Amino acid sequence: MEFSREKRLKARLAGDRRGDLYPHSLQFYLQPPTENISLAEFENFAIDRLKLLKVVENLGVSYVKGSDEYKSRLEREIRKLKFPFKALVEDDYDARRKDHISHFILRLAYCQSEDLRRWFIQQEMDLFRYRFNELTGDLVEKFLKYVNLSYGAISKEVKEKLAVQLLSSTPGLSGAKVEELEFYKVPLQEAMDLFRVRRVYLLNAFAYVPQTDIVAIVLNNYRTKLSKALAVSTRFFLASFVLLEPLLISFFSFSHSYVGPDYSIQKNIGKISLEHIDALSVKSFPLCMRQLHKALRDNHHLRHGGRMQYGLFLKGIGLTLEQALQFWKSEFIKGKVDADKFDKGYAYSIRHNYGKEGKRTDYTPFSCMKIILSNPPSQGDYHGCPFRHSDPELLKQKLQSYKIPPTGITQILELVKGMHYQLACQKYFQLTHDVDDIGFSLNHPNQYFAESQKLLSGGREVKKEPSEPENSQQKPSSQKSTSSCSIPISSNTEADTELEGLDAYFTED
Repeated sequence: MEFSREKRLKARLAGDRRGDLYPHSLQFYLQPPTENISLAEFENFAIDRLKLLKVVENLGVSYVKGSDEYKSRLEREIRKLKFPFKALVEDDYDARRKDHISHFILRLAYCQSEDLRRWFIQQEMDLFRYRFNELTGDLVEKFLKYVNLSYGAISKEVKEKLAVQLLSSTPGLSGAKVEELEFYKVPLQEAMDLFRVRRVYLLNAFAYVPQTDIVAIVLNNYRTKLSKALAVSTRFFLASFVLLEPLLISFFSFSHSYVGPDYSIQKNIGKISLEHIDALSVKSFPLCMRQLHKALRDNHHLRHGGRMQYGLFLKGIGLTLEQALQFWKSEFIKGKVDADKFDKGYAYSIRHNYGKEGKRTDYTPFSCMKIILSNPPSQGDYHGCPFRHSDPELLKQKLQSYKIPPTGITQILELVKGMHYQLACQKYFQLTHDVDDIGFSLNHPNQYFAESQKLLSGGREVKKEPSEPENSQQKPSSQKSTSSCSIPISSNTEADTELEGLDAYFTED
């Protein structure tokens, strides 16, 4: 017993010293971590934060930010993933450490392009806003001091003296509310957004900002610092790329990575019948695969990108190797490819995808992020994500031809305009299956198919679509270039490299 007490005492003292590293669980992430961590911890931290930011994005579009349901759902996710929830209330060193390190890992992963940087900043800002709004008045002051923002709260006497002016210049406040709220004295140049919309009282080049609005000023400061830090990270990453270990480079590809079930493990292998593919493409294929299937039926051919994307998807939904060879051959010989040419030029690559040739790797179907962020389609291609790569007007026409209601099309196009491509696909699922809430976060085309089949076979009332094959007279227009999971899957760099090496087997157009 004596030994146990000593052990607990040492642990507590060590924890106190460690706590000096993160005196506040909310931060601007100004100092990068310097400690050594294992690759396993590195990957787990990054995956958990990526999951969290995906939830932040999804909730931000699905619910009013700041609403009770938005806050309760986000709180549950933060707790589940073991990130700090309320600053200085939950003194959890491990959670704060994870929050700090994971931010910097994803900062390196998402600094590599303008689109990635914009997405990362938006989600981090929304997460920060939620956490900041959970602070009480005392904690706000402590945080402002911690990040060196000298916005001191005015005294009670000053507030009483300026009560009339504060009430008249701050919309939505009552006299009682003015007495309850803290007001901060902020230099005018840092409160210009509030000044422009006349939401703040000015006196002697200072703005008197209520606690309810101080978050806007803090967020602007955070955005500025984070944008500059991402620019520095970009230069660092490009300068250091050649020195990084290949394994570490793959870890920094989290922006392309998928976190979910491995759909190369075919639990339903052989249960898909070739004669049912046309009907399934209408009822249960995501728009990207439905588009590829229709293009294949219309043109009797797909170019390299389309064959890879669609072929691996079909493999993932249960098509056997023998079925795949029969499916592609029967379609191609209807066009300009005879049987002998198919056997010599295309059959090898199909067997390769099933792990029967080359390095015998069991290739995984492409995730949404891989489809969105890599290998954009060019003229004559039909692969890629229709929500990301299609012209909005062509996308609108396609959705109209699929009998999506006008209000639904408007909602989808708004999500596309905001670059929420996966959420647009979720809305497409919702509209084609006539459900109000799909109940999952969409990250993979094969997940779309599995959830659709589960829904359609579960006895719930859904909107039925025609099961006839899509054989319209007009061919689809070309595109212009431009989860309930627990298994962390990092981006498969070696597999991607070998897939690129298959180009020699796809030289036929």
